[in-house]
Amino acid sequence: MKRLIYIVTLVVLIISGCSGRNQHKIAEPVKIIFDTDLGPDYDDVGALAFLHAMADSGKAEILATLSSNKHELVAPSIDVINTWFGRPDIPIGAPAAQGPSLASSQGWADSIVASYPHKIKSTSEAEDAVRIYRRILSTQPDNSVTIITVGFLTNLRDLLKSGPDAISPLTGSELIAEKVEKLVSMAGSFPRGREFNVFIDSTASKFVYENWPGEVIFTGFEIGKEILTGLRLMNMNIEGSPVKDVFNISIPMSKDDKNGRMSWDQTAVLIGVYGTEGFFDTRRGTILVNSSGSNEWKDDPEGKHQYVIQKMPVPEMTRFIEDRMMHVPNGVQSGK
Repeated sequence: MKRLIYIVTLVVLIISGCSGRNQHKIAEPVKIIFDTDLGPDYDDVGALAFLHAMADSGKAEILATLSSNKHELVAPSIDVINTWFGRPDIPIGAPAAQGPSLASSQGWADSIVASYPHKIKSTSEAEDAVRIYRRILSTQPDNSVTIITVGFLTNLRDLLKSGPDAISPLTGSELIAEKVEKLVSMAGSFPRGREFNVFIDSTASKFVYENWPGEVIFTGFEIGKEILTGLRLMNMNIEGSPVKDVFNISIPMSKDDKNGRMSWDQTAVLIGVYGTEGFFDTRRGTILVNSSGSNEWKDDPEGKHQYVIQKMPVPEMTRFIEDRMMHVPNGVQSGK
């Protein structure tokens, strides 16, 4: 009898193990829309490189790369990076109406736009970001899209306020509720503070976080400021990389970056692709955005918001992130 029980148990374990392996093999890439203010800082460039590495490894599908920043060099800079990674046809959008316009203080955008191939010559040429959101969301399976926002909430505010149109009979809010699995937002400072992305378009931030119909995961200022990346990237044995160029231009310009640049936006991509388990603990509740652009937090076990708390040791996470920022697409040669 004991022998029979042993054999049955063994068979169950083998079947379970095979099933688990098969499930892992057929896991589909995360469908991601990336919304960035790429320009005022350059961690966005590292985050976009990370995201392309995830697409090359089959872990992510990049549905669109949208600018929440109307500065004329932002969409061309996104186009440069997408093209270098072999994805020149990813839709690129920007706010159609008024929105923040902030330049790169280090001048790296001018440099890569002058040095690398791209089709979009100015941000004003880019398609309306809301139209791209609505078109893409309307064609995706229900609860399948992850939106990663690492900039201002301008586009998402405009999406939420959009009405039915020729693309979809649903409002923006209804499309989000039906198609979006979660929103990952590099924004805020927790449990309270005033952070750049929330502050710059604070009315949009307040509207989005008060009206978003689904789950929001925040990675706050306090997380990324401890994760310093870029020095290994700068020393890569490769020429002709816009990602490496951006860090080579920018890091020497600030003595505060001598050990690497703070990596806020990369943590949002990490969470969007891998989730939080093993990397972060989370706290559930509701973000409260004040009219001043600062934020507070209210604990609530039933809240739709979560902010992350560092769990993985910072040096380990730093290497994990920078390894992916250093990814080189197929066909690009290393060496001098």
